[in-house]
Amino acid sequence: MEREPDIDAIDEGQGAGVPAVDARELAAVFAGGVLGALARGALEHALAPSPAAWPWPTFAVNIAAAALLGYAVAWLGEHHPSTMYVRAFVATGVCGALSTFSTFALELIHLYEHTGLGLASGYAAASIAGGFAALLLGMAAAHRFPARVPAARGGHG
Repeated sequence: MEREPDIDAIDEGQGAGVPAVDARELAAVFAGGVLGALARGALEHALAPSPAAWPWPTFAVNIAAAALLGYAVAWLGEHHPSTMYVRAFVATGVCGALSTFSTFALELIHLYEHTGLGLASGYAAASIAGGFAALLLGMAAAHRFPARVPAARGGHG
């Protein structure tokens, strides 16, 4: 009888390759998420647009998050491949909470209902193109203007 490695591993109590949770990484994501959500919430509250207007707060935070994500991932990937906690804090936490796909989708519906397909389509296209361009600019900035890194101590790195 042929063995199914994934099923047999479960049957034998070996798990199916589920990674262990790193509490420090989870804390980094949580802390970054708090900062990103607070920043987005404050901007959305201060500059709340009407449903028939271009949603500048969401557009701005999504573009800013894409640029920050591009910078952080390019810089961390190039200079610090072992800094998973910083990456978790900035990329997953701050950028993940700062940007918002669900609000973007809801605002597309509001724009469509209040102004028609033209403005809604323009917002969708500008958000996607702007986010992509911001990501690329962030990555280019990481290569051109690298952040300063403290020297490693104790020969670990």
